[in-house]
Amino acid sequence: MAIIPLFNIQGSVWWGVPIIFVIMDVIFIIASITDKLDGYIARKTNQITEFGKILDSVADKILVVSAMIILVQFGKLPSWIAVIVVLREFLVMAYKSNKAMAANMWGRVKAVMQMSAIILAFLDVNNFGDAFSGRLTGFAFGYNLLVTLLMIIAVVATIISGWNYLKGSKDLMRE
Repeated sequence: MAIIPLFNIQGSVWWGVPIIFVIMDVIFIIASITDKLDGYIARKTNQITEFGKILDSVADKILVVSAMIILVQFGKLPSWIAVIVVLREFLVMAYKSNKAMAANMWGRVKAVMQMSAIILAFLDVNNFGDAFSGRLTGFAFGYNLLVTLLMIIAVVATIISGWNYLKGSKDLMRE
């Protein structure tokens, strides 16, 4: 007896975007919002714990890196971008100690740019950088250019924030 799926999402599209990418995007957006909401509620109710700080940091990294790996898997993002992000996160985690360092401006820019670029990349029917191929026009060109530029800004902010973090943790490395 064959299993009959309740609905077939394979090949279905919504405004030209495969429905599977729309679903992944919605899940990513919900996860991002609940992550921020959780932090806000913890601060507002003064229920911040060291374990919560660590878990929140790990959850942020898993969310972003997982989404980037999915985008790489589908050819929508070059692997070097995901490698830079993963490398930065490993370096920062390797140098972390019991002393928390406050997020700086570049860390915030990194987070916002990564989230924005990923959300938009899931809905881009073209691959990273296709705007520079000369084959895109109109909306497709503008949208892909926006996604590509946001991802590049995210990579630059990732590198700068990682450098600033490591530079600021020199004293922690001596202990």
